[in-house]
Amino acid sequence: MTESQLWLTVAVIALVTVAIRFLPFLVFKNGRATPKVVEKLGRLLPFSVMGMLVVYCLKDVRFTSLSGFLPALIASCIVCGSYIWKRSTLLSIISGTVCYMILVQIVF
Repeated sequence: MTESQLWLTVAVIALVTVAIRFLPFLVFKNGRATPKVVEKLGRLLPFSVMGMLVVYCLKDVRFTSLSGFLPALIASCIVCGSYIWKRSTLLSIISGTVCYMILVQIVF
């Protein structure tokens, strides 16, 4: 890929990203009410995305040995516990990831 192709690719990606960010403001301007289907998607999609992330993270867990599933189980409990404790998604994700990496790299 040449340098000009690279810059063109970056420009197109930036343009599409900006367009996606500003499109809702252009579509729903002038104080019009948000359609019910958009409101419903806004309520349901965060849970759906989190569910897909959990499935994706745990899809390769092997139950044939303790080192195959115990780090994922402990890290998952840390994520759930820290979320229940502090109600912070970012804190939960970071603490679970750090816990899992420490368990995989050092303990197991």
